Amino acid sequence: MKKIVIIDYGLGNLRSVQKGLEHAGAEVTISKDPADLESADGVILPGVGAFSDAMKNIVPFLDSIHCYVESGKPVLGICLGQQMLMSHSVEGGFTDGLDLVPGKVERFPHSELKVPHMGWNRLTIEQDHPFYKDIEDGAFVYFVHSYYVDTDDSHTLASCDYGVKFAASVVNSQGNVIGTQFHPEKSGDIGLKMLKNFVDMC
Repeated sequence: MKKIVIIDYGLGNLRSVQKGLEHAGAEVTISKDPADLESADGVILPGVGAFSDAMKNIVPFLDSIHCYVESGKPVLGICLGQQMLMSHSVEGGFTDGLDLVPGKVERFPHSELKVPHMGWNRLTIEQDHPFYKDIEDGAFVYFVHSYYVDTDDSHTLASCDYGVKFAASVVNSQGNVIGTQFHPEKSGDIGLKMLKNFVDMC
C-alpha cells in the first residue's frame, strides 16, 4: 500500500483530501513533522487561505520538501497548494513561493464575473501526463479561488477560462511536481480518479 503524507501546516481542508486518497487505496498520514516525508511514497500540499500566511507556516518543511522533490518522488499541490509551488504571488503584497514551478500568482481582474471563482468549470487538458490518465478533455471540476496561476505553456498541464485563461493545473520540468487549482477531492468521480492516478504514480 502506498504511503501518502498530507502536510499539515495549519491551513487546508485535510480530512476530505485524506478520505479521497484512502478511497484510492492509499495509507494516509496527516503530518506536522518534516521527518515524515523521508518515508513517504507521495506528498500532498493542500491549502485554503492566504498565500503569505501559508508561506510563513510552511517554513519548517522547506528543506524537506526540496529534498523530496529532488528525489524524484511525486508531490501534489491542491488549490493554495498549487499556488505555493510557484515562484511568487501578489496576494497580500509580493511574497516568494516554493519556486518549484516557474510562474506567478495573480488576482482575477475586476470584471462582470464574480470573484472568487466558485463552482464547476471545464478543463482543457494541455499535456499528456499520468495524473490525467483516462480523464477526458472538457471534464468539469470544482474551483474556489480569487487568485490564479500564470505560467508558460510547458508548465501548464490543464487550463481553464474565467474571464482570463489560467493554469488550472501545473507541472515542473521533471514531471513529478503537479498542482491543481481545483479541488479533486470535491470534484466527484473525476476528481477521485485523479487522486487514484496520483497514488498510482507513487
